Amino acid sequence: MNGHQNDHKRQPLDDEGAPPASALADEGAEPRAETGEGPDPFKALENLQAENVALKDKSLRVMAEMENLRRRTEKEVADARAYGVSNFARDMLTLSDNLERAIESAPKEESGPLKTLVDGLDLIERDFQSRLSRHGVKKMESLGQKFDPNKHEALFEIPDATVPAGTVLQVVEQGFTIGDRVLRPAKVGVSKGGPKA
Repeated sequence: MNGHQNDHKRQPLDDEGAPPASALADEGAEPRAETGEGPDPFKALENLQAENVALKDKSLRVMAEMENLRRRTEKEVADARAYGVSNFARDMLTLSDNLERAIESAPKEESGPLKTLVDGLDLIERDFQSRLSRHGVKKMESLGQKFDPNKHEALFEIPDATVPAGTVLQVVEQGFTIGDRVLRPAKVGVSKGGPKA
């Protein structure tokens, strides 16, 4: 038995009771070789840089979108303030028309109760117009102007060779604007037969 034990060399053990790596190397066990298949640091850096560029581009797009949304919202709020009363103002224009018609059809007297009534109606009409103008509603000056289909509605033509063709010669119903928009086009009579404007 002693001879058999001498055939095997005793290997020294490390602290944990296992043979050291050098001993395994002596016995023909190959140590682990590094394969080189770990992540390539240059490729990882390129990927991070590309991701950084993509995120920066995305954040710039989001910021631009938010700025556009803010501007759009501001414009919508401004339009709502300026044009929110459009329907109400359009309805009130009938009152203005009726006051004007009443004043124009009243007989012109120098004095008396009828003159006082007409003066009162005229005062009411001017006050009403000033209240409309405080909300951006203004009367258009159409008489003598060149016909503009965006502002005028032609009801009839008036033959007149003394003025350029397409001149507004008669206003049947006043036109009004609100802000920079036409609230109601003026109904007009337009000249024809004169020289071209």
